[in-house]
Amino acid sequence: MAIKVPRREFLAGAAAAGFSSALHLPAPQRLPLAFSTLGCPAWELTKILDFGGEHGFAAIELRGLMGTMDLPARPEFSADQLEATKKSFAAHGLKIACVSSSAALHESDAAKRTKEFGDAKRFIDLAAALGAPYVRVFGNEIHGSRENAVARVAAGLKELGSYAGERGVAVLLESHGDFTDSPTLKEILLRADSPHAGLLWDAHHTFASGHEQPETTVRELGRWIRHTHLKDSEMRNGERHYVLTGRGDVPVERQIDSLARIGYTGYFCFEWEKVWHPELADPEIAIADYARVAGGYLRKTKRYG
Repeated sequence: MAIKVPRREFLAGAAAAGFSSALHLPAPQRLPLAFSTLGCPAWELTKILDFGGEHGFAAIELRGLMGTMDLPARPEFSADQLEATKKSFAAHGLKIACVSSSAALHESDAAKRTKEFGDAKRFIDLAAALGAPYVRVFGNEIHGSRENAVARVAAGLKELGSYAGERGVAVLLESHGDFTDSPTLKEILLRADSPHAGLLWDAHHTFASGHEQPETTVRELGRWIRHTHLKDSEMRNGERHYVLTGRGDVPVERQIDSLARIGYTGYFCFEWEKVWHPELADPEIAIADYARVAGGYLRKTKRYG
């Protein structure tokens, strides 16, 4: 799927890069905005933290770094550098919103399932060492009967929730792949029945895959939503194309408002898929633009206004 930002939107967002000083606030005053490192795959951690602090972000989601998705293998998170990394986050007034793995819980093959769960546990261990609250996992694909797939994902979420809970972490299932509609996600979360398992609401996917309205999603799943992925897109020639925030047809403002209305206390996290779509606008443009636009949406709500 070709996903591009038109030149006019690229230029419209360019002006956003210059507003950083206005949002360089002490951490307690910052809006609960975050961005995923998926959007800045070429940036070193120091640049990520500098940029986040300068543009008023409150947290960073760790999803890959410097070309690898295997975060536990990165030197920044090794035993001898871990404390320095934690201090660097604190010095910038930034939290870690989530440590995002690629682990998929749909696998039925025993060997593949063991590998996926092993990867998830490595990320849980890293999150615990960093003092991060959440680790993201996927349900991902439905192979065979829906009933069996739902049962596998729910059982996996419960098992990983137990492992994570013992380490002060919770596991979040992302609304992604074949698991994006509220009825299916609700069934999984009810079956998992774990205080250490919740939902990462990728609000783009729930809307784009079935035009589920944000008010419906939040009504049905709000009690489980702990973290978010927000992004905008529009339909062109029968395909979805990512665009800068507020320029597409995804109801991002309503998604934010719906969460604010139920007292959501997590982060509103921008996921700019630069890793998968290198043709997208550079992070200096897109991430700064999101801080401006989403910050404006938050200030219009009763909770943050």
